[in-house]
Amino acid sequence: MKKSITKNYIYNLTYQILVLILPLITTPYISRVLGAENIGIYSYTLSISAYFILFGSLGVALYGQREIAYNQENKKKYTVIFWEIIIFRAITMAISMFVFYIAFVKGSQYQMYYKILLLELLGNCIDISWFFQGLEEFKKTVLRNIIVKLISVVSIFLFVKSPSDLYIYFWIYVLSILVGNGSLWLYLPKYLDKVKLKELKIFRHLKPTIGLFVPQIAVQVYTVLDRTMIGTIISDKSEVGFYDQSQKIIKVVLAVITSLGTVMLPRIANNFANGEKEKVNEYMKKSFNMVFFLAFPMIFGIIAVSENFVPIFFGQGYEKVAILMNVISPIILFIGLSNVTGTQYLLPTKRQKEYTISVMVGAIVNFIMNACLIGKYGAVGASIGTVIAEFSVTAVQAYFVRKDFNLKEIVKLSKNYIISSVIMFVVCMLIKNINAGKFTTLAIQVITGGITYGICMLVLKDEFVYDIIEKAKNKVVKSNN
Repeated sequence: MKKSITKNYIYNLTYQILVLILPLITTPYISRVLGAENIGIYSYTLSISAYFILFGSLGVALYGQREIAYNQENKKKYTVIFWEIIIFRAITMAISMFVFYIAFVKGSQYQMYYKILLLELLGNCIDISWFFQGLEEFKKTVLRNIIVKLISVVSIFLFVKSPSDLYIYFWIYVLSILVGNGSLWLYLPKYLDKVKLKELKIFRHLKPTIGLFVPQIAVQVYTVLDRTMIGTIISDKSEVGFYDQSQKIIKVVLAVITSLGTVMLPRIANNFANGEKEKVNEYMKKSFNMVFFLAFPMIFGIIAVSENFVPIFFGQGYEKVAILMNVISPIILFIGLSNVTGTQYLLPTKRQKEYTISVMVGAIVNFIMNACLIGKYGAVGASIGTVIAEFSVTAVQAYFVRKDFNLKEIVKLSKNYIISSVIMFVVCMLIKNINAGKFTTLAIQVITGGITYGICMLVLKDEFVYDIIEKAKNKVVKSNN
């Protein structure tokens, strides 16, 4: 039985926003207690462990989700696939953990923190969220992890009291991953059949996972390498801290859009496997509409409110974060679009090669831009490099799908959202100049901006928005009956 896309989107969106928003709840506190230097150390060491998680996981998460989605209706088959992938991942992650221990845990500058992060690798080894996502069972991953994340937030406020408590902050982070991922195993017996070890062909997954691993390396270059390069090129680790804080805000906003991709991948994969091309095209058009509807007001909104938002949220000394947020905000649109063309379309329709080329181009562009700009402009240079890299990924993917979709028609879909966002931006900027204090001004900007955007959508009679309203009305009528 097909799961509701709307419900799954809400479940996954809830979790993705929770994963990013809960740290934001603690960020105003942590930024004041630990300081920019310690936050920089935290971000820099996590960027190092991220490479070993990547190499240990290969392309298992995306590959596993897709393979389970292809075989949703065959319990015996997806049971075999699950155990093959789990054992395969355990082997590769064990090798990665060993190398990480030798290279960083023994005698490095931040040895104590790398020892703790060894458990982060273990936590990612036992992650089976891809299995439930492939079955479109998003509720399971959400409810269990919400509890774990809330406990971690409470722990931060209880136990992190001074700059010397940075190691406690690390412990809370890795334990939340271990407990959160480990708890999902409690649901497994209900979904799996019994299988004999001799039935498993573990290494048959090596080639296809490496096929997805290559683009993930590229993605890592322009998502994690930024922090590594800033921390390596610039001696002042606070630059990494500023960059990381700006990224946190942007990622919360991005979660609203990219969550749709996580939900749509198994659905489109299943439709594609069943030869339902019209359904695939219908879902793709809705996804493009959703990206435009959300991305444009988010970009203009961030630029309008960042100057008031940053000192309220992060405290004094973080003014540079506002500049970084403004510079990097266009990636909301570019990542949103590439999420549709890449994650939602190229990957589930087995056009892996084209997806790989697009992200490789982005990685190369990002590395070159970082090498040229970070030394002179620091975190601002890294932000510029990221924007250019994400644009290049979107452009390459657009070229690859040009025969599958009418790109001119897709661009036309954005007209109403651009007009409404510009009007909203003007209103917010006019409010910015009122003399009512930063917090009051920010609140008025956000509320008025949201209302302005909504009114503009109704005045322009946007088809996508009116369709959402109509569906909501029908649900209300049904529930009343």
